[in-house]
Amino acid sequence: MSTGTVAKPSAAPKKAGRRKLTWPWILLIVAAGLVLFSLVRVVSGADDLTSVGQISGALQLAVPIAMAGLGGLWAERAGVVNIGLEGMMVLGTWFGAWAGYQWGPWTGVVVGILGGALGGLLHAIITVTFNVNHIVSGVAINILAVGFTQYLSNFTFDKAEGGSSKQSPRIDPITDITIPGLSDWLMDLQQKHWFLISDIAGILGGLVTNLSLLTIVAALLIPATWWILWRTAFGLRLRSCGENPVAAESLGVNVYKYKYIAVVVSGGLAGLGGAFLAIVSTGIYQEGQTGGRGYIGLAAMIFGNWMPGGMALGASLFGFTDSLKLRGGAENVHALLLLVALLLVIAALWQLYKKKYVVAAVSAGFSVAFFLWYFLTDEVPSQFVDAAPYITTLLVLALSAQRLRMPKADGLPYRKGEGK
Repeated sequence: MSTGTVAKPSAAPKKAGRRKLTWPWILLIVAAGLVLFSLVRVVSGADDLTSVGQISGALQLAVPIAMAGLGGLWAERAGVVNIGLEGMMVLGTWFGAWAGYQWGPWTGVVVGILGGALGGLLHAIITVTFNVNHIVSGVAINILAVGFTQYLSNFTFDKAEGGSSKQSPRIDPITDITIPGLSDWLMDLQQKHWFLISDIAGILGGLVTNLSLLTIVAALLIPATWWILWRTAFGLRLRSCGENPVAAESLGVNVYKYKYIAVVVSGGLAGLGGAFLAIVSTGIYQEGQTGGRGYIGLAAMIFGNWMPGGMALGASLFGFTDSLKLRGGAENVHALLLLVALLLVIAALWQLYKKKYVVAAVSAGFSVAFFLWYFLTDEVPSQFVDAAPYITTLLVLALSAQRLRMPKADGLPYRKGEGK
């Protein structure tokens, strides 16, 4: 009787995961984006799209959003949803202005950070210690921050010379840096309106002209966050609290401590964004000046897939669209219709390549609609210009939703001792 060999079942083929973007690919995408943007500028004649002033303004508007987004990243990487970023920014604006006009702008920055951290501490006590729903706590902090600062303004700013119940006295500015020779050369090059070369000059010029020292500090916090959270033992423990706090506790991690640290730092970063608004952006505290930037920062963080680099890209995008209405808004936003139409053409071709014909057809249809809108009109309504940052927020979140991966334990209740 012959013995047969039993064939082992073959292993199921593994699904190919998403390829990580390498630096060559990132640089190629950035270069392609610059070429496309330059093409839109030349065709539309909206030469202010990449001017030095436009980029400088966009950077100033992006910093508060980036700080709020960075704050949200710290909290959510530890498993705490921080909807209260807006309220913490409000606290940062008020405390930053209150200390800034009395003792100088840098003192205002420090006190603004402490004001935001105070809001973060309150959020941590409510959510971590008392296990209250994170969304409810965040909304409550947003409401409390507005009422609290209005109450404080009535007997602080209202009694100060040059202030009122709705605004603070003028705050001394923080030193701006301009590299004279390089800045002038880049501005001259940008004003020639050459294809691509002038656009690169405008972008670089915006980064070396009237650059606040606080902007540099804020920009350095983004790579610093990446290094702390992804290259240190402290960061590994903190992120483990957001992925699997029970397993982290079983390995000896004090989950409560790391959650508290993360949420307080989150509030401090949001407070820094608020202090930046009051001290650098306007030089004065005004009631309601955050304008929803805490929520936009949260959207930038989600767009960036809970990573510092992606969050910074999202904040830059929102800051740029927000700056359009400050410099020739109607013309610039009208030019963006052409940019959106071209991006939809590229999206349709990509979906055809992936054999997703329905999505390709929808993209092509929207592309035609935007082309018609651009060529049949000379400008867009002023209401659309004002709403551009918020429309961008919704579109970006809708388009990026399928690739997002939040920390597994983000927003989930946790009780001490579950890992023992």
